[in-house]
Amino acid sequence: MRYFTFLLLTLLSVGHVQAQPTAVLPWESVPSPKYEVRATWLTVVQGLDWPTTTNQQVQKSDLITTLDKLRQAGINTVLLQTRVRATTIYPSQMEPWDGGFSGKPGVAPDYDPLQFCIDECHKRGMECHAWVVTIPIGKWNKIGAVQLRKKQPRLVKRIGDDAFMDPENPATATYLASICREITRRYDIDGIHLDYIRYPEQWRIRVSRAKGRENITNIVRAIHDAVKREKPWVKLSCSPIGKHDDLTRYRAGGWNARTAVCQDAQEWLRTGLMDQLYPMMYFQGDNFYPFAIDWQEKSYGRTVVPGLGIYFLDPREGRWTLDMVERQMQVVRSMGMGHCYFRTKFFTDNVKGIYDFGKHFDALPALVPPMSWEQRTAPSPPTSLTLQGNTLAWNGARDNSGAPYLLYNVYASTDYPVDISQARNLMATRITATSLLVPHESVNYAVTAIDRYGQESTAIQLLLNAGPEYSAPLIAKSDGRPVTLPIKGAVLDADFVIVEDLKGQPMGIFDYGERLDISTLPDGIYQLRSLGRKGRVHRIGFFAKKTPGNT
Repeated sequence: MRYFTFLLLTLLSVGHVQAQPTAVLPWESVPSPKYEVRATWLTVVQGLDWPTTTNQQVQKSDLITTLDKLRQAGINTVLLQTRVRATTIYPSQMEPWDGGFSGKPGVAPDYDPLQFCIDECHKRGMECHAWVVTIPIGKWNKIGAVQLRKKQPRLVKRIGDDAFMDPENPATATYLASICREITRRYDIDGIHLDYIRYPEQWRIRVSRAKGRENITNIVRAIHDAVKREKPWVKLSCSPIGKHDDLTRYRAGGWNARTAVCQDAQEWLRTGLMDQLYPMMYFQGDNFYPFAIDWQEKSYGRTVVPGLGIYFLDPREGRWTLDMVERQMQVVRSMGMGHCYFRTKFFTDNVKGIYDFGKHFDALPALVPPMSWEQRTAPSPPTSLTLQGNTLAWNGARDNSGAPYLLYNVYASTDYPVDISQARNLMATRITATSLLVPHESVNYAVTAIDRYGQESTAIQLLLNAGPEYSAPLIAKSDGRPVTLPIKGAVLDADFVIVEDLKGQPMGIFDYGERLDISTLPDGIYQLRSLGRKGRVHRIGFFAKKTPGNT
């Protein structure tokens, strides 16, 4: 990793890129991964992203249009602003309605916007996370701050015209945990996403920085415990300042998460208080890449998703060009991180072509990485996979996680067995039903079960088309005697066969004949791939070797 960091920073220096414009950079050939968070912040405050009208039928139609566009662009996670400024977009027992939907603060619309968005996201195989703005509660004389001051006067502090919850009052942790508990208990959300979980920049921090970090961490811990007690599969995340702290070679310019505002986000990953981070990395050059590497190197096996400031593509906001964002997305993918757009409307409005690029960049679907630290036992696979007309159907799997239901992923390929490790074979994700309408094409299908933690089962396979270049796959057991290979047919030009273990590690290359001598191989399960004259490779089957007498 240290070598990679050095190489990356060297290549991203302005002089190198300008001096060698035709150089092949290390991230340009990175394939689209099967697991990657592709997210967007859907902002409700002031109707910036949604809603843009008080007509509630139009609100629903607008959201459906937006979610359709996001799905078509590969987005798998929507962060929906749910607690706005001590106001909510659902019928809370603790705080008043935000006025964006009815047109009047404190007045409910004719529907539940949070429930509507969750349902529509889940129909499209996308996760929906409730974005909770924590410390800021709006203007001092607005409805959210006024009502909270009446109920909890000691929790609210005034700075100028603005009101904030007091991060140094232990009751703040209890109150915010109750809000997050209410959302988690009542809604089938996939995550709670904390915004502004830090000291306000206007706050004069009189305690030590260590004490300040302890105060904010106590709030995070209270929310974590409240959410996980309700539904341990619900992801807890936050959006920290984009630079965690000063680095050895790169300074944060006085604005960072850990020291400036006591937001110890990397420690929250290390100690398990956070499942994901979405650092707000609205910077360029040396203010972006070294700090992105720092987040990745301190992720502790959890998920870090850099937030990209695509609003700077708008000439009214900044002077970014599309290639700046393209490079950031390519680099963070090469480091195994996803991306999150701020904000949704800049993306769906295709400012400077960002939607077109994102749709191309994320042309293949991706699954959200599993929370293996919470749950490691995968579901059982589905059973009885059939295709009748255009309906692919299967019997449900058994869940081992304790969550209320399973989801299903469908894969399709002309190869058999369908390789479920490849994003290119993903056809549909997070399906709640046990059937799917599919094109009536001669392809092979595979279906897996996935639990709410993201753990995926093995696949049930359906062979419909072995393909013109090779016969049906060999599935055989052998006691060490030669294995009969599939007939090559008239089209397959393979002269060799590759034997690999199930991890893809080559065990040898052999002449493609009628039989394969496996006497030198240790006992185990192997996969076979044909190797043609033009370098084309096809998986042609599996075999198992077990020497009699071995246990």
